[in-house]
Amino acid sequence: MPTTLAEPLDPALLGPTTEVHSRSIDRFARAHDASHYLLIPDAVLSPVDAEGVARAFGAVRSAGRTLTFRSGGTSLSGQSVSGDILVDTRSHFRDIAVEEDGSFVRVGPGATVRQVNTRLARHRRKLGPDPASEIACTIGGVVANNSSGMACGITENSYQTIDSMTIVLPSGTILDTGRSDANDVLRAAEPAIADGLLALRTRLLDSADHVAFLRQQFSMKNTMGYGLNALLDFDDPVRILEHLMIGSEGTLGFVAEARFRTIEVRPAIATGLLVFETLSAAMTALPDLTRLGLATIELMDAASLRVAQGLSDVPAAIAEIEVQGHAALLVEVHASDADALAASSAAAQVHFDALPLAVAPRLTTDAAERAGLWHVRKGLYTAVAGARPSGTTALLEDIVVPVPRLLATCERLIELFAEHGYEGSVIFGHAKDGNVHFLLNERFDDADGVARYRRFTDDLVELVLSQQGSLKAEHGTGRIMAPFVRRQYGDDLTDMMWEIKRLLDPEGILNPGVVLSDDPDSYLHDLKRVPTVEKEVDRCVECGYCEPTCPSKNITLTPRQRIVIRRDMAWAEEQGDTDLLRDLQKDYDYDGVQTCAVDGMCGVACPVDINTGDLVRRLRAEQSNAVEGALWGTAAKHWGTVTRAGGVALTVADALPAPLVRGVTHLGRAVLGADTVPLYDGGLPRGGTRPPRAGRAR
Repeated sequence: MPTTLAEPLDPALLGPTTEVHSRSIDRFARAHDASHYLLIPDAVLSPVDAEGVARAFGAVRSAGRTLTFRSGGTSLSGQSVSGDILVDTRSHFRDIAVEEDGSFVRVGPGATVRQVNTRLARHRRKLGPDPASEIACTIGGVVANNSSGMACGITENSYQTIDSMTIVLPSGTILDTGRSDANDVLRAAEPAIADGLLALRTRLLDSADHVAFLRQQFSMKNTMGYGLNALLDFDDPVRILEHLMIGSEGTLGFVAEARFRTIEVRPAIATGLLVFETLSAAMTALPDLTRLGLATIELMDAASLRVAQGLSDVPAAIAEIEVQGHAALLVEVHASDADALAASSAAAQVHFDALPLAVAPRLTTDAAERAGLWHVRKGLYTAVAGARPSGTTALLEDIVVPVPRLLATCERLIELFAEHGYEGSVIFGHAKDGNVHFLLNERFDDADGVARYRRFTDDLVELVLSQQGSLKAEHGTGRIMAPFVRRQYGDDLTDMMWEIKRLLDPEGILNPGVVLSDDPDSYLHDLKRVPTVEKEVDRCVECGYCEPTCPSKNITLTPRQRIVIRRDMAWAEEQGDTDLLRDLQKDYDYDGVQTCAVDGMCGVACPVDINTGDLVRRLRAEQSNAVEGALWGTAAKHWGTVTRAGGVALTVADALPAPLVRGVTHLGRAVLGADTVPLYDGGLPRGGTRPPRAGRAR
């Protein structure tokens, strides 16, 4: 159990509206996110507004502490874990205001993408970013990571669609960038920041080589390091600051509210699967397919197709082929209405028919067929992560390279899987953007596993940078790639990023070790341990998709938190930390077991099909059986007393109205079980007297 740091936060500086959570179960439950890192916070703060965050900055700075923001916890790169102060931004900051008939939406960082899009649906509008985790990821995370997705590319992400934001700087300054006098406000409150950003812009523009390099890097999806393209794209301090905040992963300030320009929903959709004999054939076809204007082009390699063939409802287009070196592209055509869709689909079909495909191509608008095709693409994560060996962590990583270099990159990546013994790894992703994800399983409680992961990472970095790519495309730099920012950008540009960090956060209180790190091995620190727990939940990947559907999420624990506390208790037991184990167990019965609705809603959202209610039902049954067993054991040792009490109870019951007694026993049976509490009947006699002992005079 981590020791409490020496200097506590001053409650007077925090103010009365900020909740402070310091119980072990609260700190450990909020420590876990979807990444393969784990740090246990010393305390968790829940401010209710921007002013509360500003006060938290002051309290943390005064105590010489650091803080990290935590929202949906779907981040995969270690951005939202902290061994010091964790700030929960999901419990509050959830306001959504649709403006100008849906053309704009003003959102708090605690609202999820799905919640915002649901509010926009009546206006036939939506947010530009379309991450696959939209059910659980929040606007705060989307902005902090510059998340994109399957369709938005680099034209409809947060960087391109942000209209304004309310920023809380580490100094405590609160800036609304939508104000007409925002530059004057910034210059008056933070003159060093205003002047410093303009000086950095001037210095950058003086280097044609650096400008050309950054233009190339940000012509792709790129979330590696800070977005220095903001210094090229804007010429006033507020707009530069606003866009530097995007993708900064909570290391430069806090976005208390964001106003987005929305995009039109094109509801008419046709989906198809193009299966090629080889990966090379698929990549050869990719440039022309991209020029068709297809909304999505999702790659699945041969390993992905083999996994897909194990799914219960695999489409015939995949089930019927003998997969060797095949690859598939899942494509979609989007249009504003049926007529436009028919025209676009017909043009696309002509092109598809001319391709050297292993299976005849067909676009479908049937909802069931489309869902089946997408189940293949989205089921890859479920199949591979859900079947991983117990005790391992599923790593879902992403890279990006120029599209013409995607084939060489994927072929070499497949070789790296074999060279490093990562069997069953799959490659899939957003082919039209040159952005692919790969999934592998690793043990981080084993020195050999960590050493293997180090060797693989070294080879991966060399591969991606040799192809003029970026080590991060949409998942954020986080802890996992922070030590490699200098490798990708070189000394001058990396030093410029450090200058930005010191300019905005001079005392380094925000999220240390994330985005930038001078420790070359920091990506190997604080790796998550995943002890084996109950079979109902052991395959949990801690993604948090279950949390928005949970009825008790705002009362006690969420399904993810119920599972991770089981892991923390198992770890404490393994380590012999009896104090921590006892502390967690003390609160788990109510927070983890008694308050679960066991309604199965978490299982509907879970990507690996876990219904946490199955575990809770078993724990309740075991708990009930243990209590009942103890009671009957005590009764057996004191049977005379029990029988006398039973006689008295029957006598009292006989004196009361029978319906009243029956009602009491019905209630007892409902709570404790029909096998435990007998049902009273008015025909039962009064209690008897104790019979005389043998040999006693009559």
